[in-house]
Amino acid sequence: MADSNPPVMTSPKSTFTGPITVDPVTRIEGHLRVVVEVENGKIKDAWSSSQLFRGLEIILKGRDPRDAQHFTQRACGVCTYVHALASTRCVDNAVGVEIPDSARLIRNIVMGSQFLHDHIVHFYHLHALDWVDVTSALVADADKAAKIANSISGRKTNADDLRAVQAKLKSFVDSGQLGIFTNAYFLGGHPAYYLPPEVNLIATAHYLEALHLQVKAARAMAIFGAKNPHTQFTVVGGVTCYEALQKERMAEFVALWKETKKFVNEVYIPDLLAVASYYKDWGAIGGTTNFIGFGEFPEKENDLESRFFQPGVIMKRDLAAVAKMDPDKIAEHVRHSWYKGDAALHPYKGVTDPEYTKLDDKDRYSWMKAPRYDGESMETGPLARVLIAYAKGQKQTKKMVGAVLKKLDIKPEHLFSTLGRTAARGIETAVIAEKMEDWIDSLASNVKKKKDDLVAKWEMPKSAKGVGFVDAPRGALSHWINIEDKKIANFQLVVPSTWSLGPRDAKGKLGPLEEALIGTPIADPKRPVEILRTIHSFDPCIACGVHVIEPNSNEVLSFKVL
Repeated sequence: MADSNPPVMTSPKSTFTGPITVDPVTRIEGHLRVVVEVENGKIKDAWSSSQLFRGLEIILKGRDPRDAQHFTQRACGVCTYVHALASTRCVDNAVGVEIPDSARLIRNIVMGSQFLHDHIVHFYHLHALDWVDVTSALVADADKAAKIANSISGRKTNADDLRAVQAKLKSFVDSGQLGIFTNAYFLGGHPAYYLPPEVNLIATAHYLEALHLQVKAARAMAIFGAKNPHTQFTVVGGVTCYEALQKERMAEFVALWKETKKFVNEVYIPDLLAVASYYKDWGAIGGTTNFIGFGEFPEKENDLESRFFQPGVIMKRDLAAVAKMDPDKIAEHVRHSWYKGDAALHPYKGVTDPEYTKLDDKDRYSWMKAPRYDGESMETGPLARVLIAYAKGQKQTKKMVGAVLKKLDIKPEHLFSTLGRTAARGIETAVIAEKMEDWIDSLASNVKKKKDDLVAKWEMPKSAKGVGFVDAPRGALSHWINIEDKKIANFQLVVPSTWSLGPRDAKGKLGPLEEALIGTPIADPKRPVEILRTIHSFDPCIACGVHVIEPNSNEVLSFKVL
């Protein structure tokens, strides 16, 4: 860590009472508005509101089921592959096809690359500035910072390189054009930022380095996926990337994977631990109660229980009782969303019938539906996956969690927090980076043995239904399809951000983000960075859950591009 015994910091006290609106929330995908009520410096109530309509389900009706992936993956330009995979898996499931083993391995390898890319970008470019004071980095002692960096990582850091970062940062400031640092540059400092100047400088330097490194993970995805974003290699029954099995292309992928893995181990994880060591008070802030994961990286494509990260449900933070995930217990509520009706429906019976009221309506206040499991609000994402794996004794995750707990001198119960959510993302990044070697070696062995069939034969039934479960970087994702006359009769997407950032349900139970914000201290109501810390720890992707509507008529708009 940056300091073997950093001072124990606590959130500054405030007596502010009143409402705070953050709109729009920046450094996320899509349009999110969060309104909180603060009493004596702490949040006592919260409303999470998605600000655009999601209409992909309407667009897909009547289309060929095989085309679903090409529409759904364009819900977002960041986590594109996960929607393509979910849509393909739901049709795989509906038609009853068993994909070849090499196709399974390739799907796992591309998903692993997606995780590495997504989590590196999130930690540095979406979340780091909630904790890192860029202003402070300008006054850091570069020699001291280099010494700290070399003490927390096996990679050599040169003081001159850090001075060059300071010079580049100063040029931004002197020009008056802060660019990427605009909304996180606090002249005079901010009382909620705890890091010493040298750690701020190290993190800022690695922020800039990660801008280049994340491209490597994206390129790795494109070797199998044909392009990125919006991969084009998944098909019902397997994958189509035969060219990627050539020796030269495989070697190119391996080189990119190794470089990314090295960055994770030598930069990302040391930075995570260094920053977290100063913010251990956040191990008691931003927690939720229940967790759900669908599992990911299967050993057998059609067997959820064979997945490397297994599916599971944790209720009331009870790590001793991980329950089996039952798809029949999933329902989407719309009582407090901008949709007609009050019924909570299973996704197979889901209806997407928009009805907008008004912006400041606290009764119906979001375009997101509110998914519930057995009637309960559930957090999903890295923390849910890590908790399930840890509780089930998965050796790789358990070892990594133990090392992080020991390094930070915290207990497992501190994982139920914003700190734990952020740490879990780094933990699983390191675990997945290591596990990818097994899938790469297995694929190479299959190719050598000529077991390189990538697509299985199948026939489209006249009618069927299916579901595709994916545990995406942001969490539990499922696509549900009903096929009639070989066309899509109904299609529903239940995405991670609706699970974690959705509104209240019919019984008034808060969504996970709303729950997590309760009790959060606010030091400066004009600069409420504490709200952003917990919001960003969920890595919101509102784009996955929204589309476009005309607000006065509720008419779904159609556009023709000429």
